[in-house]
Amino acid sequence: MTVVRYQPWTLIDTLQRQLDQAFATDSGDSPATADVSWIPQVDIYEEPGRYVVVADVPGVEPKDICITADKGLLTIRGEKHPRGTEDSNTRQRLERRTGAFLRTFTLPEGADVEAISAKQAHGVLEVIIPKQPQLQPRTIEVRAA
Repeated sequence: MTVVRYQPWTLIDTLQRQLDQAFATDSGDSPATADVSWIPQVDIYEEPGRYVVVADVPGVEPKDICITADKGLLTIRGEKHPRGTEDSNTRQRLERRTGAFLRTFTLPEGADVEAISAKQAHGVLEVIIPKQPQLQPRTIEVRAA
């Protein structure tokens, strides 16, 4: 007996991907999503001096990841290459996604774009977006002349 995993949203996901590909643009202003195979899951949180984006990218080499910050957008793109043999007759089941991925986020006001850094360890990409120091109100003393 073969066990078949029930995935009720597969049809909806396929339809959404086809619609995204049909309406994808390839202009310089917005990245095309037609070649995107999968979307990594992310967590975004704010700390007192920075914003942090944590993305799950298991099996992706750091050299295959490109992060850009341009025109108020943070873009994380990359590619996960398939592992193993190219002979499809030997594969029993493939559930892990491979191919290109892309995520784009709007940078918050006050983000220091020049100081953005990223590191990857154990399949988790962490992008650090420092906040620009806020100007503090200054009190000016008035002296008698």
